[in-house]
Amino acid sequence: MPALTSVAETGEPDIVTETWVNSTPVYEELVSSGKLVEVADVLSDGGVEGWWIPQYLADAHPELLTLEGVMANPELVGARFHDCPSGWACDIINNNNIKAINLEGSGIERFQHGSGETLATAIAAAYSEQEPWFGYYWAPTSVLGKYPMVRVDVGAHDPEAHACNGTPDCATPTLSAYPTAKVKTAVSGTLTEREPEVVELMSNVSFTNAQMGEVLAWQADNNASYDEAAVYFLTNNKDVWSNWLNAEAKEKLSALLQ
Repeated sequence: MPALTSVAETGEPDIVTETWVNSTPVYEELVSSGKLVEVADVLSDGGVEGWWIPQYLADAHPELLTLEGVMANPELVGARFHDCPSGWACDIINNNNIKAINLEGSGIERFQHGSGETLATAIAAAYSEQEPWFGYYWAPTSVLGKYPMVRVDVGAHDPEAHACNGTPDCATPTLSAYPTAKVKTAVSGTLTEREPEVVELMSNVSFTNAQMGEVLAWQADNNASYDEAAVYFLTNNKDVWSNWLNAEAKEKLSALLQ
């Protein structure tokens, strides 16, 4: 959301990638106005968002596989909903879903994490102690790649309700599951003229959910830097990135990886 606000107000940054379109209604407005130009599905098969519990909790208490079961048994999930930080699009959507079902009225407190790091740490800590956990997360991520989680069935996706839930002043919050998300790369309207080769490259960069999840899990397991993770991906996925580049660039990159 901050990145898209910046694009709307200043025209920067030039490239906005991994934009979860379904969670950011302003995105379509920026594309329609020409301030953003959509160039690629950076996740070719889309992203996944939802409310989750650990696999061990689902195995021990299958009644928690539905939202009704969770709300009827708040003590089994620690009486807490772990939510994303303020300012994220999911903050607004989750809050409206919580209002729609009066989740806190069932005895489950909304606990909003201060950062994505602490939200991830909460899952790791729960797994370490095999403790209850219930909250929001998304994939592909190293967290869901490393810690098996089960998505709670909250019912069907309602496009109109989801769109309203994405606005802070939604007058009629209504429960809706997250859709499979379109995850896009877009560039500023002026970049296509200034740097056409950059735009051409970014229009080719696309991963499957599984490919990205595998790289992120490797990165977490090996305490690797972003650069090291990029090298790992390039070394092990030549069949993917070779389709992104022209012959000259492909030859140069292949030589660097030898």
